[in-house]
Amino acid sequence: MKVEPLLYGDRKVYTVAGFNRGIADWLARLPTLWIEGELTELRRHDRWASVFFTLKDPADGACLPASLPRRTFDALALALEDGERVHVYGRPELYAAKGEFRLRVLSIERFGLGAHLAAIERLKTTLTADGLFDEARKRALPRFPRRIGLVTGNDAAAKRDVLTAITGRFPAARILVAETLVQGPRAVAGIVAALQEVAGADEIDVVVLARGGGSFDDLLPFSDERVVRAVAACPVPVVSAVGHEQDTPLCDLAADVRASTPTAAGKVVVPDLVELQRDLARARAGLERCVRRAFERDREVLRRAHGLERGARRALERDAQRLVLLRDRLRRGPA
Repeated sequence: MKVEPLLYGDRKVYTVAGFNRGIADWLARLPTLWIEGELTELRRHDRWASVFFTLKDPADGACLPASLPRRTFDALALALEDGERVHVYGRPELYAAKGEFRLRVLSIERFGLGAHLAAIERLKTTLTADGLFDEARKRALPRFPRRIGLVTGNDAAAKRDVLTAITGRFPAARILVAETLVQGPRAVAGIVAALQEVAGADEIDVVVLARGGGSFDDLLPFSDERVVRAVAACPVPVVSAVGHEQDTPLCDLAADVRASTPTAAGKVVVPDLVELQRDLARARAGLERCVRRAFERDREVLRRAHGLERGARRALERDAQRLVLLRDRLRRGPA
């Protein structure tokens, strides 16, 4: 509806409502577009129809209020938090009743997520066709590895978790640690080199590839084709423990075993010494019972055999006595 001004002589005057409606109508004709910014002031409530947040330009602090239908936000399942960089797709609008300008958002992505996800899916298809993810090629982990390789960053938490889990379960374990960059442009080459170096070391029977949690961008090196192929080509079994349980970089699919956390990886590569000692104690007790039963069984057989021997001896003595009597009779008989 066209907004008409009030005429006061030669002066055209608009009401507040008319002005807001006119601006709102003009904004509605603008196209949808992508905007990049930092997510702040995220507000969501189950009883609200929309989710509200503010986009902030980290360069100069400029802000843009925005809203997104709650069902759309929930369906995306991005678990966004304040401070994350995002790309939003929408168009500007003016809420005429209150004169509030905002961006009506139709979709939202983490910064760079769309292009990276598409590339990862294409690579996944290629590597699947090459057989790198086949279950048939996955190898069992050694029961008692002579030596364990650990490829990790200098992140104290991830390395500590793996080492603590291994030594806590099997204190005698021998571990070779290779630290490398695990994020950034030089991470891929570093991870590949560390894997090859550790796997080629003497007596290495299994390798753990570990990294703590991080953002989607932080974990991208572990979905790089060079890293995935290095994991698949490793001459010994590989346990992948990258990120959190919900993260699944492509190296997880190529590894022989996927562990949900670095701690879990440490637990799967070595047996539990306490359990081994319990098993040994049970085996020793079972062996003692078997030996005792065999001894008792053999003793009973010997006892019975001894009884048979005494009976046979008495029988022989009786027969000998009869023979003596018969011999005497024969001697006393007629010549």
